[in-house]
Amino acid sequence: MSENDSAIDHMTTDAMSTASPAKSLGDPGITPLSPSHSSQKDADSNEPSAPSFVVVVAIDFGTTSSGYAYSFTKEPECIHIMRRWEGGDPGVSNQKTPTTILLTPDRKFHSFGYAARDFYHDLDPTEAKHWFYLEKFKMKLHTLANLSIETDIQAANGKRVKALDIFSYALSFFKDQALKELSDQTGGEFNNADVRWVITVPAIWKQPAKQFMREAAYKAGLVSRDNPDQLIIALEPEAASIYCRKLRLHQMIDLCSKTAVNGYSPTESVGAGMVQGDRYVVVDCGGGTVDLTVHQIRLPEGHLKELYKASGGPYGSIGIDYEFEKLLCKIFGPDFIDQFKIKRPAAWVDLMIAFESRKRAAAPDRSNPLNINLPFSFIDYYKKFRGHSVEHALRKSNVDFVKWSSQGMLRMNPDAMNALFKPTIDHIIQHLSELFEKPELTNIKFLFLVGGFAESPLLQQAVQNMLQGRSRIIIPHDVGLTILKGAVLFGLDPGVIKVRRSPLTYGVGVLNRYVEGKHPPDKMLVKDGTRWCTDVFDTFIASDQSVALGETVKRSYTPAKPSQQVIVIHIYCTEREDVAFISDPGVRKCGTLRLDVSGTESPATRREIQTLMQFGDTEIRAMAVDVTTSRSVKASIDFLSQ
Repeated sequence: MSENDSAIDHMTTDAMSTASPAKSLGDPGITPLSPSHSSQKDADSNEPSAPSFVVVVAIDFGTTSSGYAYSFTKEPECIHIMRRWEGGDPGVSNQKTPTTILLTPDRKFHSFGYAARDFYHDLDPTEAKHWFYLEKFKMKLHTLANLSIETDIQAANGKRVKALDIFSYALSFFKDQALKELSDQTGGEFNNADVRWVITVPAIWKQPAKQFMREAAYKAGLVSRDNPDQLIIALEPEAASIYCRKLRLHQMIDLCSKTAVNGYSPTESVGAGMVQGDRYVVVDCGGGTVDLTVHQIRLPEGHLKELYKASGGPYGSIGIDYEFEKLLCKIFGPDFIDQFKIKRPAAWVDLMIAFESRKRAAAPDRSNPLNINLPFSFIDYYKKFRGHSVEHALRKSNVDFVKWSSQGMLRMNPDAMNALFKPTIDHIIQHLSELFEKPELTNIKFLFLVGGFAESPLLQQAVQNMLQGRSRIIIPHDVGLTILKGAVLFGLDPGVIKVRRSPLTYGVGVLNRYVEGKHPPDKMLVKDGTRWCTDVFDTFIASDQSVALGETVKRSYTPAKPSQQVIVIHIYCTEREDVAFISDPGVRKCGTLRLDVSGTESPATRREIQTLMQFGDTEIRAMAVDVTTSRSVKASIDFLSQ
């Protein structure tokens, strides 16, 4: 599309101007008619009327492990966690399944979870290199700056596959599993149309990553594009928060007293109950990310209000795996480790599984060493590669606290294991300390630690040392399933979180009347004797601004010429709270708003398209209407195809 067909960003928000200046500028721009900044609430648009779903199924698609849970709308209190999985690892409870996927040599889906891992493991190494095995791939959506539908990721054999295919295969697998289980439960073919699907994502994910998940769900056939509301994207710490506010005392551990909370009646809620206006923090410690949300509770309904924008970072437990890999590289050489991963991929997976179970045995007060089994092919391949033994390598490496045991194991002193945790835990603690300095975080009554990594005694102790009794630290009993259960509750009642905070500042570029002394001279544009200031940032919503569910931001746009079929408006965003121009540092183009005005031709000389945007939900939405004809206009916001 040439620059001329797209609706140019330079628009005017000067309500006085009756002539539409953008038209006379030689570029078919679009002119906002009324800069109606008052984002008023429409009584009727507050709650979309929910279609009658029979069941809510939530999929917790994690970096290291995944699972689903469901609840029938007739008995919402009863949350079913998916059937137990075949397979499993020593020292790991297997209510969820590893997020691992295997594709055949011709890139077709083969298996997921333990099944994928076991099958891949049993393949002959010469055969295995033709298969596509992927794990921990979810982190790609967080770390990639320029995520698109075309993004690809690397499999264990070094070859690349399209990320969208991998994510949709995984979702499609969960869809089939869940529908099968529901059919068995209800004794008949269960219809996908009766399911409301919920997929969880980290709260710190940007819009493109959320949209990517939705695209994968469309591709997997969970829902169709014509019925987008059948799928809800839930934010992981929010889901955990919804579950935590309902916790009964027998369902959690209070770290301050280090026991299950006793002495209260087991029907009471958290720590003698949340009272009106209580503030709490949920720290969701997963495999890939650590994600924090700050909520205040409004009783009696238990509605939640976000007090500070979601924060966190890539500080999940896989950081410890990377440290272990770095340690192996230090002992055996990075050249060997790289080769070993490619040539003996199944043995590498084995080694990481062995490490995983020892990782879970790490604790602050541990004094006896941790033994990690080295696969035979590691020892064998190393000797071929280097011409000397693993034992020799350990002796001559200057790595303290890691020794060779005669049983063919790496023997790690507890200090060596704790050192692998340190960088990741330090990140989390630094982030928490900074967060607790914020004025919005005074009087925090509880801190909930959730997610699989929250089970780590090393992390628990570090959080305790940091808080020093400022808040009570609560850990739900089923800490790895908290998000899953909360996501089901969210799917049953998405309106429970009434107020959120915008993670970024969003807006568009417009033209304003030029004001001497206020606007920079290099932004001045003169047309037909009128002076305009270009590139002005028209803010829709500011970073960390409170926005209520259902609240809308209204803007009106006019097609540049009567025959125009599509209005395309570039959306800009920034971390900064106040910006003047779209050219300011830190401002970037992040999406496009498309208004399809075809078929809305009207006799009116100026067509006014009123656009309503919602920023109070887990995803940004847009609606539009042609004011003259009151007909609805197809509006969509795209954050992916940049």
